[in-house]
Amino acid sequence: MYQLNDLLHLMARLRDPQHGCPWDLKQDYASIVPHTLEEAYEVADAIESGDFDHLPGELGDLLFQVVYYSQLGKEEGRFDFATVVDAITRKLVRRHPHVFPDGDLYGSTELPRLDEAQIKQRWEAIKAEERAEKASAPQQLSLLDDVPAALPALSRAAKLQKRAAGVGFDWPEALPVVDKVREELGEVLEAMSENDPQQIAEEIGDLLFVAVNLARHLDVEPEAALRSANAKFERRFRFIEDTLRAAGQSLQDTSLEQMDALWGEAKKAEKSVAPACSGA
Repeated sequence: MYQLNDLLHLMARLRDPQHGCPWDLKQDYASIVPHTLEEAYEVADAIESGDFDHLPGELGDLLFQVVYYSQLGKEEGRFDFATVVDAITRKLVRRHPHVFPDGDLYGSTELPRLDEAQIKQRWEAIKAEERAEKASAPQQLSLLDDVPAALPALSRAAKLQKRAAGVGFDWPEALPVVDKVREELGEVLEAMSENDPQQIAEEIGDLLFVAVNLARHLDVEPEAALRSANAKFERRFRFIEDTLRAAGQSLQDTSLEQMDALWGEAKKAEKSVAPACSGA
């Protein structure tokens, strides 16, 4: 069975200036980023669909992205794979003093018992210290500086809100957020009545942002929730297509009322197979 060193060797061969792969030789950090994002989503898809037979392969594809960046860093004399491993190991030891109290990966395991709230508080405090260490001008450091701009918009909204909530800039509970959702929806309707495309887009953005806030207050991960909703829509729409196809009909020749009725059938079919305790 191949080991990690074999993968590192393979990567070096692919980037060999004389005998490597022409496609791999053309790549740089920026050109690899879209592939990294795609591989991360494929890992998520395999997990969400329960396709654990293919999960090792998808994880391997994602690991290869890290190996790729490490090879580029090694070629430029910036860092290598060992540097990456050292960095994440040091970070995790530092962020888990309740597991590694003396800061030693292989040190004492006689630990004080902490509850989840205490662990979370320590984690956030340590991360705040790390952000301050990164800042070249601490007096100008924003609490939001290291929330990655390249995150999917829903995930980034949740992270921005969580960061602000950490210093008390947040609603105390979910119900006021529901009121804010209604308020933002009213502003969308007002913008629609004025037929102002730019204002409509802005108000829709505000509505989505506060919907993410509601999800956060209800301990729902918004990106995962929307992915699930997408999958549900796709599943039900395919039911409409399959039913019409079986009846020798096409979507183009079917009225909205007929399609809506089939949508209702799809919902009923899903509920009939759902576990009784699921609340579906």
